[in-house]
Amino acid sequence: MQQNEETRIAVLSVIVEKREHSAEQVNALLSEYGECIVGRMGIPYHAKGVSVICVVLDADASSINALTGKLGRLEGVTAKTLFSKY
Repeated sequence: MQQNEETRIAVLSVIVEKREHSAEQVNALLSEYGECIVGRMGIPYHAKGVSVICVVLDADASSINALTGKLGRLEGVTAKTLFSKY
């Protein structure tokens, strides 16, 4: 994170459809951006065979967008971010 850039609050939603292919990579990326993470909740949805992860972030927009993009490029992973206005 750049020092002079203003931080934003954001919620990152991640759906992992192919857990056996991507779980380790998802966790590695979340650990890499750990200093930006305020909280995280993961829900295994066994009936649909997916895992849902919600992550609250406080970081500059470029860091949040980079994490979202990296996650979204993983096989079987969808990632979207909602930014606060503040």
